[in-house]
Amino acid sequence: MLARLEPRKIIVVSSSPQIRYPDCYGIDMSKMGEFIAFNAAVELMKERGKINCLKELWDRCKEMQRNHQLQTENVVKQVYKQFATEEISTKIAELITPKDLKIPVEVIFQSIETLHKSCPSNLGDWYFTGNYPTPGGNRVVNKAFMNYMEGKNVRGY
Repeated sequence: MLARLEPRKIIVVSSSPQIRYPDCYGIDMSKMGEFIAFNAAVELMKERGKINCLKELWDRCKEMQRNHQLQTENVVKQVYKQFATEEISTKIAELITPKDLKIPVEVIFQSIETLHKSCPSNLGDWYFTGNYPTPGGNRVVNKAFMNYMEGKNVRGY
């Protein structure tokens, strides 16, 4: 619809940071493949020849599961650690832009720092940061990642 107005550029501004991780405390967001930020990071890994990192993280999750330690750390953080937030935002813009659209699209997300400044008493930021308040959050994110790697379109909990 915006393209019909023939703007020079389309800028999408989000009032939140990139949603990167599942939420198992109320909002039903538990499938890694449904997060555009995760898909963008995976695409960047493919482009840069780092896709084997996903297999390594999956193997790590399976080992943690065998040892009943899936709740001890959020392995998915390693996926994002390789890229600047701006790189992921640029890839998100590319992924959401229709192939036939000739107008440049930019996506800007609020930073986690400015979110904390604007909402100083609300510490529920785990779906942005991956810092879960309970070990169960780590278990859910790791299980959601395993489901993604195994091609299972089911909840991580």
